[in-house]
Amino acid sequence: MGWAIALQGGAGDISKDLPVARKEAVEACLSHCLRLGVSALQSSHTALDVVELVVKELEANPIFNAGRGSVLTTDGTVEMEACIMDGPTMNCGAVSGLSTVVHPISLARLVMEKTPHIYLAFEGAEDFARQQGLETKEPSYFITKENQERLARAQEKNLVQLDHTEYSTTTSAAHNPVNVEEELNQKILAAADSQKPEFETVGCVAVDVHGSCAAATSTGGFVNKMVGRIGDTPIVGAGNYANHLCAVSATGTGEAIIKATVARDVAAIMEYRKVSLAEAVEEVIGQRLPAGKGGLVAVSATGDVVMALNTTGMYRASMKEGGIEEIGIWH
Repeated sequence: MGWAIALQGGAGDISKDLPVARKEAVEACLSHCLRLGVSALQSSHTALDVVELVVKELEANPIFNAGRGSVLTTDGTVEMEACIMDGPTMNCGAVSGLSTVVHPISLARLVMEKTPHIYLAFEGAEDFARQQGLETKEPSYFITKENQERLARAQEKNLVQLDHTEYSTTTSAAHNPVNVEEELNQKILAAADSQKPEFETVGCVAVDVHGSCAAATSTGGFVNKMVGRIGDTPIVGAGNYANHLCAVSATGTGEAIIKATVARDVAAIMEYRKVSLAEAVEEVIGQRLPAGKGGLVAVSATGDVVMALNTTGMYRASMKEGGIEEIGIWH
């Protein structure tokens, strides 16, 4: 038994032709955040403190789809969401619909610790953030030029980017209901082949020297999403979960992750079948989550680490006590 940590910056159809500059920037950020978390664990900080610390750092980097780098809705606005969960107590907090809060993950923790609730959203969450003195910025602070260009490309083609996989919101088959699903599927596949989509949610899981697990996940959703859409990230048990056995942070197509209750299923399989973290993750990612829909990072209370995906790639990093730093993008 010993401490362990893993973090992710998104999973998806990440092209092997990823520009060198972007690849290096992603790897540098993952390495920096990993070392930040490792240092905190080595200094006997709790797993809960560590995952918040690391996700805050990821939220601050506009290269990832969370915090300042969040992608834009159909209205050109940002709606951020986050979730944090403490394994030993199973206390958790979640937020969504944020447009001014610099660190959504910290607001999620305050919801957990300072309210009788688990989930706050939109105006209520924003008001609570101000009451608690969290750092806020004007909405324009979160809107990057890159994300404005991504939204413009999607809207020019009348497309919705579902975690960066583009598909048309209107089709000629609308006049022939029998062919709607078939034509939509063809458009999704064609767009996926040409666009090389990426899912850029961020998350961190950790187990500390006491065997306590925690998980934190944060995201901006997907490009050109409907205003008010909520994904898997703030839904406890879908994109984020922790208990006495493990901690899980998922990334990918939110709707698919919600249907598969990915994070909770990993913990449940461990608990009820008495199997290892690796076996539980293999079943969920390999069998329950449809191919190409995402991945996850997870740690167990005994110090095991698993990073798994059924997509082309996943930005990820991990380290365990006595081990070495591991950083990866593709399989």
